[in-house]
Parts: sequence; C-alpha cells; structure tokens
Amino acid sequence: MSQAGSRDQVDLSELIEQFYGPPLDFSQLGTFTAVSSVPSPYDQLLDHNEHMTVTVEAFHGEPVDVHVHKHELHDNWYSREITLVTQSSRRIVQYGIVRLNTKELAEPVWRKIESREIPLGRVLIEHNVLREVQLCGLWKVIAGPCLADKMHQAIGETMYGRTALIYCDGQPAIELLEIVAPV
Repeated sequence: MSQAGSRDQVDLSELIEQFYGPPLDFSQLGTFTAVSSVPSPYDQLLDHNEHMTVTVEAFHGEPVDVHVHKHELHDNWYSREITLVTQSSRRIVQYGIVRLNTKELAEPVWRKIESREIPLGRVLIEHNVLREVQLCGLWKVIAGPCLADKMHQAIGETMYGRTALIYCDGQPAIELLEIVAPV
C-alpha cells in the first residue's frame, strides 16, 4: 500500500523515510537485511499473521503501553513512530513505525488511534474491526543510533523485525515495521 495506491507488500524504505528521510539517512535507524527466517525465540514473536500487541503481551506475560515518539498527519495518511513498554516492569519490548489510511477506519477507531494512548492492535481488537494481518517480510536489523536510543540498547546490537500489512474490513489500511527487543 502506498499513497499512490494499494499493493500486497510493504515498502520498508517508504515506511522508514516517514521519520528518517533527509537530512537523516536510514542508517540512523539501522541496517536492514531481508531474511527468510529468524532464530528462536524471535520466530514466535515475528513469523506469524497476528497482532504484535497480543504476541508481545503473551510472550512477556504482561500488558503493554504505547509510547509515541513522533507522529504526522498528511491528508488522510497518519504515521507514527512508537515503542511498546510493559506495564509492570517498564521494559521496552518493541519498536515500530506505522502508516495508516484514516479513510479506511471508522471515525471512533481513528479517533482512538489518534489519541496515542492505546496500542494499535488493542484499538482494532476492542472495536471489533474485521482485520487480517499479513506478514510481508522478516528482517535482521543492526541498530543505528536512533533505534539503539529508543530501545535502550547498544549501537550495533542485532535485532529482528518484520514488515506487515493489516487489512481492515477487507481493505489494505495499515502498514507496519515492527522490531522486537533482544531477549
């Protein structure tokens, strides 16, 4: 899905450039290498067609809160850069960039997402949005300074992530880059 139209893949570069375009470059976030599989336990965290909110909560045994670092709204396109943090231990468990088409979401769903108070997956689940999560790609990521800072990790740390596309009520509506913290 791009602003020019829809597709069944997510363009990693388009997502990253939402927040790491000129004058910054992608290496400020990290170095990304497409992989066909990721090692355990990252496979159970990333290699599936489920919401990451539910997955990281089950894996870490506690609910997560969203921390929105940056957000932008251009016409009907909303993007945000986030981390998910466990509620009790306050551990950062995921980094993400999301881009969504607000016109593909019901007004109450969009307003709840726009509030930046609840993780995206939880909003969609709580509002019973008919959704399908499509895994698009797996990534090995070497953390650059910005990713390392947001995840409280060392520059050069190896992490793993995925790109995914969420269909809402049958329409491609949400593109995601999701990177899990080292475990």
